[in-house]
Amino acid sequence: MRRHSQLTCAIILTVGVAALLAGCRRGAPSTTADETPDTTTTTRSVPTPTTEFEQKLKFARDARFTHIWVFTRKDGAVFTKEDTEILHTNAQNVVDWLKVGDMKQFIAGSNFPIDPPQMALLQKRYKIEDLSGK
Repeated sequence: MRRHSQLTCAIILTVGVAALLAGCRRGAPSTTADETPDTTTTTRSVPTPTTEFEQKLKFARDARFTHIWVFTRKDGAVFTKEDTEILHTNAQNVVDWLKVGDMKQFIAGSNFPIDPPQMALLQKRYKIEDLSGK
């Protein structure tokens, strides 16, 4: 009999503690006609890139590449198949090659630098703009 009363007492105590803890739960804030919501924190919207170049550059930056380069032919002409082969051969660590619509620029993203001998060879043929960390 004594064991039965101890069990009953333990159950009542457990239910009471659970009810007490549930009553302490913080509810959602209510807004009445007299209260105004807190507007001290405002969100700042980021403008959408307007040009294709800006969109592709944003894509490369959002990928968090350590190195981002923009390749353009020195004569301003469109990249040929030979150009893309030269780029891929001499910049093997580049993960993403993003062509800009008119094929006059490529944005390259990588987490590793291009080796100096290969970079020197590429600089002879292409204008290379380093946008890493900018």
